[in-house]
Amino acid sequence: MTAEITYDATYRLIDTADYQIQVNEAGEGHPVFLIHGTGPGATGWSNFEPNIRELSSSFRCIAVTMPGWGDSNPQSVKTGRDQGRAVVQLMDAMGIDRAAFVGNSMGGAVGMVLATEHPQRVSHLVTMGSGIWGVNVLAPAGMSEGIRTIFDTYEDPSPENFQRLVEVMCFDSSFATRELAEERSRTALSRPEHLQNWLEVMRAGVGATGFLEAGQRMAQSQVPTLIIHGRDDRTVHYEVSLRAHAVIPDSRLLMFNRCGHWAQLEHAAEFNAMVKHFLERH
Repeated sequence: MTAEITYDATYRLIDTADYQIQVNEAGEGHPVFLIHGTGPGATGWSNFEPNIRELSSSFRCIAVTMPGWGDSNPQSVKTGRDQGRAVVQLMDAMGIDRAAFVGNSMGGAVGMVLATEHPQRVSHLVTMGSGIWGVNVLAPAGMSEGIRTIFDTYEDPSPENFQRLVEVMCFDSSFATRELAEERSRTALSRPEHLQNWLEVMRAGVGATGFLEAGQRMAQSQVPTLIIHGRDDRTVHYEVSLRAHAVIPDSRLLMFNRCGHWAQLEHAAEFNAMVKHFLERH
């Protein structure tokens, strides 16, 4: 009998060379790491629950809660948020040589770090609400509404700000439920050191170790890449995905209409089908 896929049933902590990292794991087959975006209260499970439930019927799904979030170790102001190194150490600790990576926002950037620094470890890359940064042509300059809301919520983790946070991430307000806002709030407030540490890391200018450099090197990447973006994303403009598609040689681009920053949640059924097809056929 297949075990029920719940948070508790899939949860475990894994010790690596430098970290203790929370994962939620389900399924068998080719390993697929699911990496969440930034934002207070984010976890691998909260960012990918409906995707884990569906994709784990075909793949070994490992939703990672990165250092600085959930029950994983804090980030380090001294070394920066070196999430690429953290994932490689996690793969080593789990005995996984090569895997596919599915990353939302920051998670997509982590995937590009791995694809450029450790290409032999990456079979496929899927990014959502992520991409390659450059001079804006379509997007306005300055912080987006979503990024401002993320900073506001880290600085003042009030119920009102968490509700604003989930609302700005979605196009369809029905996804921005009070329950989701409360879940993110509970997770964030259970580890207040993560809130303060994120602000310290970002203010020190070490909040994106290797991200920009990886984007610049993706023109030489041979990793098959599926780029997904919501046309109505108020956090990361879809321009960065257009740029990524123009730069990455073996890439394909899927743009969801009526979709915000969380394509994997707002369009879960189609997202799951497209990712499954991509991983099986490429």
